[in-house]
Amino acid sequence: MAAEAAAGSGLGLEHAVVLLATAVVAAPLFRRLSLGSVLGYLAAGLVIGPWGPFGDQLFGEPENILHVAEFGVVMFLFLIGLEMRPQKLWALRKEIFGLGAAQVITCAALLSVVGLMAGLPWAAAIIGASGFVLSSTAVIMKMMDDAGETSSEAGQRNVSILLFEDLMIVPLLALVTVFAAIMGLSAENARPLWQSIGIAAVAVGAVFVAGRYLLNPLFGFLARSGAREVMTAAALLVVLGAALFMQWGGLTMAMGAFLAGVLLSDSVFRHQLEADVEPFRGILLALFFISVGMSLDITKVIAEWQWIAAGVVAFMAVKAFGIYAIARLFGAKQREAIHRSALFAQGGEFAFVLYAGALAVGVMDTRIAAIMTAIVIISMALTPLVVLFLRRFESPEEISRDGVEDARDLEGRVLFIGFGRFAQVVSQSLLARGVDISLIETDVEMIQVAATFGFKVYYGDGTRLDVLRASGAGTAEAILVCIDKPDQTDRIVALVKSEFPHAKIFARSFDRGHSMRLVQAGVDYQIRELFESSMTFSGAVLRELGFSDIEIAETIEEVRDRDAERFELQLAGGIEAGRGLMRNNTVTPQPTPFTVPRREAQALNEEAAEVIGDEAPETSDR
Repeated sequence: MAAEAAAGSGLGLEHAVVLLATAVVAAPLFRRLSLGSVLGYLAAGLVIGPWGPFGDQLFGEPENILHVAEFGVVMFLFLIGLEMRPQKLWALRKEIFGLGAAQVITCAALLSVVGLMAGLPWAAAIIGASGFVLSSTAVIMKMMDDAGETSSEAGQRNVSILLFEDLMIVPLLALVTVFAAIMGLSAENARPLWQSIGIAAVAVGAVFVAGRYLLNPLFGFLARSGAREVMTAAALLVVLGAALFMQWGGLTMAMGAFLAGVLLSDSVFRHQLEADVEPFRGILLALFFISVGMSLDITKVIAEWQWIAAGVVAFMAVKAFGIYAIARLFGAKQREAIHRSALFAQGGEFAFVLYAGALAVGVMDTRIAAIMTAIVIISMALTPLVVLFLRRFESPEEISRDGVEDARDLEGRVLFIGFGRFAQVVSQSLLARGVDISLIETDVEMIQVAATFGFKVYYGDGTRLDVLRASGAGTAEAILVCIDKPDQTDRIVALVKSEFPHAKIFARSFDRGHSMRLVQAGVDYQIRELFESSMTFSGAVLRELGFSDIEIAETIEEVRDRDAERFELQLAGGIEAGRGLMRNNTVTPQPTPFTVPRREAQALNEEAAEVIGDEAPETSDR
């Protein structure tokens, strides 16, 4: 009955089941194929949509789902805002209003020319170009999040551009009104431009004041109540309330959620809010992409396929060119510029709103609006494929080796292979005693950073025999293998044992199994990289718990002995040997007799006495 009642309003329980099942199948399948979850959701929406193989049997009006799923984008922007502290946002002001403005204006101008060359009326060409210029925040942020690029410097510049594009929404909606007035199409009750901008500014100010002075006291009061579900409800209220208020002010809901996140980024409740909102964000964002795929009208695509195909290629290519040119002009490296061009070359979800507004006032006719909408949707679907193709076939990034010298004719008494955190600490004791050391490393960035601290580190791959010879392995008394890759450590050890048998080998071990391999390979000394720090750490904990220094020393020594004994057993019997020497936090029950013996047990012979620690029985002559 509940499902039937819900179905009367457009969406029923069966629709929710279909959507969730689609998301559960599409995302793992496309990620398994290395195509990304975004493309999977878009393809799934196309299949179950009204123009898919099921017709309108499942969903007749995908717009109903799109309106609900837009909250996924809203919550995504809120979580991004939580990571953007006001100081960090202020530091990005040049990227937001410099780089972002340059990219939007340049691409809008170029795409407007494309529209005019295609024969569109001047107003429709400019609005169509402006809608396509505003890239999809949902697609870009999801793809950067999946690739772990959001917090990188290039990722932060991309976020800055997206923020400026969100700020352009009010001016572009106002531009539609201006064009309608010029063409004699505006309604009498249309809001003046100055009034729209003023209302938007008041909305931003109101959200800022509420976030700065009301949210922390509110969450503090709710936290003291101890009701966990109330905190979750309050988190959703903040996100959706800020989004709704900003929409009333003429801005996007996404901008309101982002601003609320920024204002709460310094709050003590930040991590609690993030944990509360995250589950809703993920599923609603998936539904957003599914609903976008459902919105693609296949019949219109077939009917206008030549215009749509040409529009997709022309708009994406020209926009990518404009993005690349601006990126290079602002000092981006070629690799970053190409990546940004591929990522931003599509249209975005705001184009649907802009084209609908232009259609409502007559700036666009029905045919142009339908073609432009199809171009935007297809471009959003193509973006994951373009980025995937680029990442798969691009050449590895070349790292500048300015100021980095290759290892040649080194003569240090001790040779370090790898100079990361581990080796840097090890070097201090040797340098304190005046030991001459040679340092080689393959990480160029690490070499350059070490140089700022006064270290002379040479570039050299310790797995190569010629590099070892050039690094002085033939004369070094000791060779220290300090890299963090076990397989490479094993190769280096084998090479050194074979070619430089006179040198003592000291190796950094990754784990217990690696230590066993190193011992079997014949190293002179090996140590698990976390063993000593873990022992010191546990000693500090015992000290804070009230144990004396003598007790701590005895305990640490006993743990060392048990570990060494277990290691010897493992060398002889394999990794599973010696398990009984490792303590755990479960209690092993000890068997007890049903009846207490009347007399204490006594050893019957000397061997038994040694086992139970008793005195051997006296033997009598018979």
